[in-house]
Amino acid sequence: MGELSGADRHPLADLDKVIHSPARLMVMTYLYVTESVDYVYLTHLTGLTWGNLATHVGKLEEEGYIEIEKTFVDKKPYSVIRLTRKGRDAFRDYKRQVKGVLDQLPD
Repeated sequence: MGELSGADRHPLADLDKVIHSPARLMVMTYLYVTESVDYVYLTHLTGLTWGNLATHVGKLEEEGYIEIEKTFVDKKPYSVIRLTRKGRDAFRDYKRQVKGVLDQLPD
């Protein structure tokens, strides 16, 4: 059997795979409803370890979905993360796709 065309594939097959990872989805949902958050707050919200969060945040930054502002507060590194316009638009598209599929399911 050959590969299905875009019109024949399940709508979830075309979800943004960068966002769809559970850890990155958590990060994106928190950033979507806030102006910005810092790493410490985000580790507490998500339950991710510092290193795991850094890996997922790095992937989102690489994709252009977030930006990280690094400064120092009382001589300690302080990083603030926020969604970019591209990230906000990508998350809206992701949300619309998932909602569309779930709304079609029977109760």
